[in-house]
Amino acid sequence: MLDAMLLFLVRHAHSDPGEPDDLRPLSTRGREEARALADKLAAHATPPRLVLSSPLLRARETAEAIAEAVSAELRIEERLAPGTTLEGLSDAVTGATHAVAAVCHQPDCSEIALDLTGRDPGFPPGGVAELSLDA
Repeated sequence: MLDAMLLFLVRHAHSDPGEPDDLRPLSTRGREEARALADKLAAHATPPRLVLSSPLLRARETAEAIAEAVSAELRIEERLAPGTTLEGLSDAVTGATHAVAAVCHQPDCSEIALDLTGRDPGFPPGGVAELSLDA
């Protein structure tokens, strides 16, 4: 299970359909969503100091906007690729001592939130759930 920490669980911002799936960039709307999310996290009392991202392009672009806005380390994390689970996320954040933003995909975000809290806060593109986790 995850150690005590603040986790921002993020669904990547909007991207248009296309192939190959792993190379779909953010759309114009998605770039705006990513900027707005990054600004929101930068203004947070406890912004993330580590940003983890799925390796897919749309997630990386979302994570890059966040990392730049909050001056955080950005790490591309294979364990956050589509299909990740709470276990994969837990493995990815092991050792983190500050707030973390993890940029993932749907339905993974909802399933992880359900596993952690018993509820799904909903994850539209660019959506975020702030989760305070206890040890």
